[in-house]
Amino acid sequence: MQLTFLGTSSGVPTRARNVSAIALRLPQRAEMWLFDCGEGTQHQFLRSELRVGQLRRMFITHMHGDHIFGIPGLLASCGLAGSLERVDLYGPQGLKDYLRDCTRYSETRFSYSVEVQTAKPGVIFEDDDFLVRCGPLKHRIPAQGYRVEEKDKPGRFDLAKAKALGIAPGPVYGQLQAGKVVTLEDGRKINGTELCGPARPGRKFTYCTDTIFCEGAVELAQGVDVLVHEATFAHQDADQAFKAMHSTSTMAAQVALAAGVKQLILTHFSPRYAPGNTLTLENLLAEARAIFPNTILAHDFMSYEIPAVG
Repeated sequence: MQLTFLGTSSGVPTRARNVSAIALRLPQRAEMWLFDCGEGTQHQFLRSELRVGQLRRMFITHMHGDHIFGIPGLLASCGLAGSLERVDLYGPQGLKDYLRDCTRYSETRFSYSVEVQTAKPGVIFEDDDFLVRCGPLKHRIPAQGYRVEEKDKPGRFDLAKAKALGIAPGPVYGQLQAGKVVTLEDGRKINGTELCGPARPGRKFTYCTDTIFCEGAVELAQGVDVLVHEATFAHQDADQAFKAMHSTSTMAAQVALAAGVKQLILTHFSPRYAPGNTLTLENLLAEARAIFPNTILAHDFMSYEIPAVG
């Protein structure tokens, strides 16, 4: 599981940073999920090593332009390239109408299936490998964060023990590693769990923007390996943060601390903290690390591999 940041600025793009978009690559299934899609995201794809043909799902936090203006253009370009079969979108109320009106007035037709689902708090997607939840955040308009959970994997298969039991290699090994009870040709029944070590915990990732500090973010982030959280403002600009309903660097760190996460990655920065100004992003990083030391700053095209557990 690998995160690639395609946009880390808030509100408007800058020369160095585009607006919000984060790709989650799932190499084991040659698939990619996108979280938010600000204007110009398709250009960011072109500048990255990501393959847009692997796009399968999009998760949208809220309906502000810097998080949705890139959706119609990206989907239209993908259609012209003929590289997709289906994309599922999840987001707040209004997302379906927005995409419908964009395609209607631009007379855009997709050559593949596009399905839009209104994401309500709770589990919004689940298959054999992953589970995705969403939950409410606290912003000027309805907003929600997302939590991706990789399901636990079977423990490591003890090949030597299997051979010692006289079990011939073949498809039966896969069944045993999955923990199934297998009947061998000689009539013996072998329980796969007895040949496997402890289950390996799946990885967990939470994405929270736009929001001020709220218990909803803490709940979504409980115990995750990586929390990506907005840090639009420095602590000294907290009054502005409350007016705009955005987080300061210290609020993001407080969420990470309260939720017991392993790694905090800050993103969605106000352009006011550009190099040469009184306060810079390094000041925001120092503020966050004073509360939660395991914090880093995101930048456009930064990739972060979520480490496997066990």
